[in-house]
Amino acid sequence: MSDFDRALAQINALRSQMAKATEFRGYGPVTFAVTGAVAALAGLAQGRWLADPAAHATAWLALWMGVASISAAVIGVEMVGRSRRLHVHLASDMIRAAVEQFLPCAVAGGALTAVLATFAPQALWMLPGLWQILFGLGVFASCRFLPRAMLVVGGWYLATGLVCLALGGGAQAFAPWTMGVPFGVGQILVAAVLRLAAGGQDD
Repeated sequence: MSDFDRALAQINALRSQMAKATEFRGYGPVTFAVTGAVAALAGLAQGRWLADPAAHATAWLALWMGVASISAAVIGVEMVGRSRRLHVHLASDMIRAAVEQFLPCAVAGGALTAVLATFAPQALWMLPGLWQILFGLGVFASCRFLPRAMLVVGGWYLATGLVCLALGGGAQAFAPWTMGVPFGVGQILVAAVLRLAAGGQDD
């Protein structure tokens, strides 16, 4: 390896370390509040148009996976834009670090959903709780470069996930509130933490 290559590798390693040690400001509070509202509205829509979700698991899955995909897309687009504006030259490294922290729980959630839907549909009632627990773990993993108060959000998702699992199987496991309330309130909590960390201003 030439001196130039070694120097380039050292610069890249330094940039990566700086990105991991810097508080990530690519998440916008308004966007998270909007995704919370979307989750709450999806819960209301389920209550109105999907009276028996346990008997229509495919429709229930389509609804909530659609909500998750839309929310992830909106957050991702804003994350890229804000990072390029606020982190400038470290933007790519910051985005990569943020994605690396949350990606394992997202992949695990998708794989778990596919396995249960394909091989154990009788266990689909556990998905609301499992999704919330995995999401909480993703929040905990991201806390090292987010405001410390984000630990409260991780605790919220962990607690609501355990409550959903404690309900056991049956109609209540698919009730609209088991997804609408945890994710609606949880995303608004994220927005509040980000807003407070920014001193009440949205960059």
